Amino acid sequence: MTFDATSLAHRSAELLAELRAGTPLVQNITNFVAMDVSANVLLALGAAPAMIHAAEEAGEFVPHASALVVNIGTLSKDFVVGADIAASAAHMHAKPWVLDPVGVGATKFRDDTVRQLLRHRPSVIRGNASEIMSVARLAGLKSETKGPRGVDSVNTTTEATEAAIWLAKNNSCVVAATGEFDLVTDGVRTARLANGTVLMTRVTALGCALSSVVAAFCALTDDKFEATIAALSVYAIAGEMAEEYANRPGSFRVAFIDALDAIDADAIKTRLRLLP
Repeated sequence: MTFDATSLAHRSAELLAELRAGTPLVQNITNFVAMDVSANVLLALGAAPAMIHAAEEAGEFVPHASALVVNIGTLSKDFVVGADIAASAAHMHAKPWVLDPVGVGATKFRDDTVRQLLRHRPSVIRGNASEIMSVARLAGLKSETKGPRGVDSVNTTTEATEAAIWLAKNNSCVVAATGEFDLVTDGVRTARLANGTVLMTRVTALGCALSSVVAAFCALTDDKFEATIAALSVYAIAGEMAEEYANRPGSFRVAFIDALDAIDADAIKTRLRLLP
C-alpha cells in the first residue's frame, strides 16, 4: 500500500493540534536515564508526564492515564513487577500502551521480561532494528538475528522490515523500527519515514523519549498506525529544526526541546518525507 506524504502530513498536523488541545497524560515506566528527558519532551510537545512505576501504585494509576509506556532500559526485579502490573491494567482498561524493548536480545533477563510483557498485548512496539528483530524472534519468528551492541542496533531498518511486518501481523499491534529511516507497520500498511538527523543518536535517551511521544499520540485515535506515524514524523522534523540552530550534542538537546514546542502544521507539511 502506498501513501501520499501530503495526506500523512495533514493528518499528523491534525493529531498534533489535538494533542496540544487535550494534553494527554502519559504514564511512564521508563529507565532512570530517560526519566528527565522523557518528561521534558512530553511537556514541550503539549502532553503531561507521570513517572509512576512502583508495583504498589503502577496498576492503580493506569485508569487515570491516557496512555502507558513501558521501557526496559534499566531493569530490576521490582521494575518488572511494576511494569507487568501496569501493562496488565492497561490491557484490562483498554488503555493504549507502548513497549520499548531496550537491549532485548542481550540477556536472558531482558528476553524473559519482554516475553512476559507481550502477554499484555501492547498497542505499539517501538525499538531499533535489532530490538525489533529480537522481539520477533522471541514471539516465534524463525530467522537469524544479531544481538544488539548494548542498546545500539547492529542491524539496519531494511534488514528489520520482514520481522517488523511479521511481528505486527502476528501480535495485532503496530511496530515501529527506527534507524537510517523509520519504518511503521500494522502488518498490512507499511510506511517508511525519511526525516531526522544523526545528532538525535548522540544525545542519550532521545529514543526512549520518542516511545513516550508515541504513547501520547496513541491516546488520540483508535488508528495506532496513524498515531505512530504522526509521533515519529513530528519528532524527527523537530530534530531537523533543532539542527539548524545547534550542531553539537549538548546544545542540540536544548534546541530539540525548544523545537518540539515550536513545531507547527506548516513545518510538518513542508518537511515530511516518505521513502517508496
